[in-house]
Amino acid sequence: MFRFENLDIWKMAIAYASKIYDIVDRFPQKVQFSLAAQLRDSSLSISNNIAEGSGSCSKQEFKNFLNYAIRSLYETVSGIILAKEKRYLDPAGFLELYEEGELLAKKIRAFRASF
Repeated sequence: MFRFENLDIWKMAIAYASKIYDIVDRFPQKVQFSLAAQLRDSSLSISNNIAEGSGSCSKQEFKNFLNYAIRSLYETVSGIILAKEKRYLDPAGFLELYEEGELLAKKIRAFRASF
């Protein structure tokens, strides 16, 4: 088993990306290669950065990857805000993703501060 598989923040990030993937699959075809693709990429980058950082040789390097994960999360949230504005995402779906994103950011920051 890889170290990252035991991290709750990685598990949460995988679940978050999975939700994003399911939602953007329903976006209009005209944005499947732009906004939808960007949301897929940025949401996947959250868990990928956590995983990559867990293999670091130093705590500081791991913290840097956690910073990248947070940045990818912010990018994802920015994308869902646009999706809501364009009405590709309903208000309830947006609120769920937004609040889950806030919680994930808090958990990643708390984990980063723990070492």
